[in-house]
Amino acid sequence: MSTIPLTKRGADKLRDELQRLKSVERPAVINSIAEARAQGDLSENAEYDAAKEKQGFIEGRIADIESKLAAAQVIDPSGVDAEGRIVFAATVELEDLASGASVTYQIVGDDEADLEHGLISISSPIARALIGKSEGDVASVQAPSGVRKYEIISVRYV
Repeated sequence: MSTIPLTKRGADKLRDELQRLKSVERPAVINSIAEARAQGDLSENAEYDAAKEKQGFIEGRIADIESKLAAAQVIDPSGVDAEGRIVFAATVELEDLASGASVTYQIVGDDEADLEHGLISISSPIARALIGKSEGDVASVQAPSGVRKYEIISVRYV
């Protein structure tokens, strides 16, 4: 099994979700199933079917998170020394050469990505175009609207 890169913040977020699923969601759905069973005939019991479906989702998510955490390579961005190159967990300030707009992104794992908070997935086209580049370089990104060029203004490991 290959490793899954996660920032410390992302690993903590997954651990918190796992804890919530095991201590809150799982017991609640077990109670829902028990209540639905107490109502009698299960063949026409919509509450029972919904609770069983929710239980399947919760158990699947627990297994998914546990496997990701088992394969995780947790990276603390403040401990990274990539000599100014863009690597996983780096925070990058870019300038769109066409519009002059400035954006800041941190490159994170797939489960952590949240564009509204400036967190982009390591597997996204823009992150793949940025990896290995340094401050002052220009990265070309294939976007649906065509190729976009970004100048790298700064690279930080925070």
